[in-house]
Amino acid sequence: MKQAKPSGPRKRVYDEAFRQVILMLWEAGDRMCGKRLKAVLPNLIESMERHGHLGLDAELRTRVMSVSAATIDRLLTPARAESGIGRKSRRTLDTSVKRRVPLRTFADWDDPEPGFVEADFVAHCGGSMGGRFIHTLTVTDIASGWTECLPLIVREQTLVVKALDVLAARLPMGLKGFDTDNDGAFINDTVIEYCKERKIAQTRSRPLRKNDQAWVEQKNGAVVRRLVGYGRFEGVRATKVLAELFESARWYVNFFQPCFKLLEKVRVGAKVKKHYQAPATPCERLLAVGGIDEAVKEQLRRRRAELDPVMLLKNIRDAQAALVALASDVGPAENAAKQTDANVEQFLAHLPQLWRQGEVRPTHKQPPKTPRTWRTRTDPFEGVWPELERMLTAEPDVTAKELLERLQAEQPQRFTDRQLRTLQRRVRSWRKAMAERLISSCAPGEAA
Repeated sequence: MKQAKPSGPRKRVYDEAFRQVILMLWEAGDRMCGKRLKAVLPNLIESMERHGHLGLDAELRTRVMSVSAATIDRLLTPARAESGIGRKSRRTLDTSVKRRVPLRTFADWDDPEPGFVEADFVAHCGGSMGGRFIHTLTVTDIASGWTECLPLIVREQTLVVKALDVLAARLPMGLKGFDTDNDGAFINDTVIEYCKERKIAQTRSRPLRKNDQAWVEQKNGAVVRRLVGYGRFEGVRATKVLAELFESARWYVNFFQPCFKLLEKVRVGAKVKKHYQAPATPCERLLAVGGIDEAVKEQLRRRRAELDPVMLLKNIRDAQAALVALASDVGPAENAAKQTDANVEQFLAHLPQLWRQGEVRPTHKQPPKTPRTWRTRTDPFEGVWPELERMLTAEPDVTAKELLERLQAEQPQRFTDRQLRTLQRRVRSWRKAMAERLISSCAPGEAA
């Protein structure tokens, strides 16, 4: 015989303490999905414990390390739910210049070695391309996903060359290949000669084919737009703030933000099935790949051991607040000071509760909506409201439906059942005003 299942509620495996730990790690990881958070848990917990931001006993640590990605997403569901005309003409490049740069499509990337990057510009124009504004040069290594961002005060070829010098020194794997779109700031004699002198393989995508640069296009949204938003930024001050933001973001993204990498695509009829590698940070992919000197890998390990993800996240939030201050009417120093007064301990203490505030990135917060105070239709009860007030005063418990029935008995052609909701709102507002007046009259008066 089958044994009867025990009755009663199931024992809770994940209690509130466990959920609070997951919430803190989720916020410290900048609200990534469960699969990516699961992949980064060992490094994230170890870094936070080493810097004194987290203290877990052995039993709780074991449970956190063994939790599945699906369970993480399930525990975070309430927090996520509450946190809540024609084509423009294009200026074509000189054909002779374009011919000097060979084409490369998305199908031509055959598992390249680290150092072959895709580059693109992100315009911080606020929706208007008029005037001058800052551009972010985004560079993504195809093999590892390592991403670097540099703000340029103007989009100009000599600045691109200087930015390439900076990027070549920053990238752990060096710069071996440079793939761009057909932007004139990339495809010109200055950049072509620069790449030729330093033996950097320069290629370009097909015009109007963004999928040829899928790696960097994804980072434009997942990194740059996620950090900066869609506002307009211009001038030297905004460029410096963006540089500070990207300096903290490069360590936070490349060491503590796992990303997926497409392994293969298989078409089955009308559907395309995609298979991805296990999520890993760009740093982890560089440490696992061959062709990189052990000295570089050891430097990456030392750097990872020194980094504090919570401090990096706080620096990112402070820089975002400074950007908002530059774009608002409030003085930059005053607004930024309000955002940066909290120290790391206070910032850490608020992490498990930040989900209650909804959007926490200052660059993405929307201004509060002005409450609606006007009417779009004529009030059908305006002429009889004094009479209704007398009825409400004489009979405080009378309902709006009863009042409407009395009006219909006197004037059946004027009032209909469809006006009940309007009358209910008016009666509710009147009773609320009467209650507030009663409370104020009961309050102790001022001394004579």
